Amino acid sequence: MEQIMPARWKGKAAEAKALAEPMSTIVYRLQSSLIESNSQGILSGSSVLLAAHEEQTELFNHACFGRPVITTEKNKQWFQLCLEEAFYLCTVMKCIKIVGQNNCVKNEEELWDYMSSKRVNFPILYKAYSHLRTKNWVVRAGSQYGVDFVAYRHHPALVHSEYAVIATSDEDGNGNRRLKVWSDFHCTLRLCGSVAKTLLVLHISRNCNDCDGASSSPWSINYYSVEERIVARWNPEQSRENCTVAEKEPCKS
Repeated sequence: MEQIMPARWKGKAAEAKALAEPMSTIVYRLQSSLIESNSQGILSGSSVLLAAHEEQTELFNHACFGRPVITTEKNKQWFQLCLEEAFYLCTVMKCIKIVGQNNCVKNEEELWDYMSSKRVNFPILYKAYSHLRTKNWVVRAGSQYGVDFVAYRHHPALVHSEYAVIATSDEDGNGNRRLKVWSDFHCTLRLCGSVAKTLLVLHISRNCNDCDGASSSPWSINYYSVEERIVARWNPEQSRENCTVAEKEPCKS
């Protein structure tokens, strides 16, 4: 089997810098700042817009939440959060509120319904996102690599992403039908190898067979478990020993 690729740091001092300031510390500072300022995000199509002051702008960039939006405003910076990021900040970190176009705060169930209607397979994707984020991985969109997410050990300025992540589920109506046949696996593995990433498949399973009514609510996330599967391509040129059988000298009688 191919070896799992080690972290590829960008420069000699990058790893030391990451160890000196863990991602969990940066995220905690962002959480505290957002709670203190009573921050509110605004639903905007398939994303959430949130205004940040100068200190929060730096924290958003360091914690890798959202993407900056270019505007003419000088006193604040707007960030565009994907639906998974916004729901995570609102319900897990509990550091922002989210309002609709009528400026009324949405509760968790209203947000769940809205986001599920805007993104196919949102519950499965959100479970995969939150699973990695709670383990302090930096999670970004992976569409440019043909996957759901890419996962970084720390800030992308310090290290390359290590994992190309695909979320799968056996549920009926699941919108993600990838990796169902061998050709899908082969193509995905070749792509991951070409960009020096390890394929991580997060298989989402529902543990409760009698909770169908809960699947349409945010609390349904508690009924799901995540199985991590690392998939690698077997390299026939690799040998478990330093030489092949044909290269060994015959035994002397």
